[in-house]
Amino acid sequence: MRARGIGVGFGPRLLLAQALVILAGSVTLLVVALLVAPGLFGTHLERTAGPVPEEVVDHLQIAFARTMLTSLLIGVLAAVLTGMTVSWYVTRRVVGPITAMAQAAEAVADGHYSARVTKSGLGPEFDAVGRSFNRMARDLAATERTRAEVLRDLAHELRTPLTTIRGYHEALADGVLPADRESFATIEAELNRVQRLTDDLSLVAAAEEGRAVLRRKPVQVTDLLTSAAATAATTFRGAGVDLSIAPPDKCVVLVDPDRLQEVLTNLLSNALRHTPAGGHVVLGAVCTGDTTQLSVTDTGEGIDSKHLSRVFERFYRIDRDHPNQHDGRGSGIGLAIARALIHAHDGRIQAESAGPGKGSTFTITLPTAPPPTTEGEA
Repeated sequence: MRARGIGVGFGPRLLLAQALVILAGSVTLLVVALLVAPGLFGTHLERTAGPVPEEVVDHLQIAFARTMLTSLLIGVLAAVLTGMTVSWYVTRRVVGPITAMAQAAEAVADGHYSARVTKSGLGPEFDAVGRSFNRMARDLAATERTRAEVLRDLAHELRTPLTTIRGYHEALADGVLPADRESFATIEAELNRVQRLTDDLSLVAAAEEGRAVLRRKPVQVTDLLTSAAATAATTFRGAGVDLSIAPPDKCVVLVDPDRLQEVLTNLLSNALRHTPAGGHVVLGAVCTGDTTQLSVTDTGEGIDSKHLSRVFERFYRIDRDHPNQHDGRGSGIGLAIARALIHAHDGRIQAESAGPGKGSTFTITLPTAPPPTTEGEA
């Protein structure tokens, strides 16, 4: 593999380009002056002094040409020096911010996401590039933090069931625990937990990468809400939390009903996890023109404003030691699945809350299905 040589930088290239412009202008000035000036001088001389002996005319033209050439050469030299000085200054002013941005980009590439570029003062175009670079660096820093958190939380989520399984395995091997149905049931439950976690992660990755298979068909939102409420009814009754459906608008959405049921189940599980006994959770649907909004509203703990933008991140949990875990999941992956699946349906999902202790609302916005065409319509 050949070593890549060091090429000429942008600064020298820019300076050379400006020097060529100055040189071309100077040569053009000299050529035009030498071609045009003698003839004009002879014409003005004849008009001013009348007929002049040819010897005198030749002498005057030679004197004029020498004087003009000397003056032009001095003027062009001064102009070139001045132009090159200004060009050097301009090149330095332009190259400085570009070099700083290149150094900052190299730092970001090396993992130093705190690198930033300052305002260049070269105009709005350069300032816009600088702002975009700084925003990119901030986003990369946030992505790196999230990646580290995901890996750390994933290790934590896997470590707990694996520790339990290892403990039971060692106890069974040493004869401390009997190899009965209860022991194997506990091991199977922990294995199911690991399996569920890996399945959830695979589903999120597939949906975010556009690989999730969706079997869309027109579905009444009333049917979606009724089915989700029926599935969660037993769990809600056991937790002492009331689950109801607000009278929904009658509208149709083009979705994969199984995937939407999974989204609603995750939202209901999240609401139940954060709603104490005696609270209420309400399912609703509103049609607004071309969009349909499904909502899950609870009277639970609410969400602080600083957490609202992150609740849909993988493994993000507001309280990692939350005591109110009705369903035993609480891995922080359910809302990430919900967001990924809704995005796969060309929709969006958002969380709203007036603050801690004031409940929260999760709203899904989906395109409303077009009305079916009747026979005879074009």
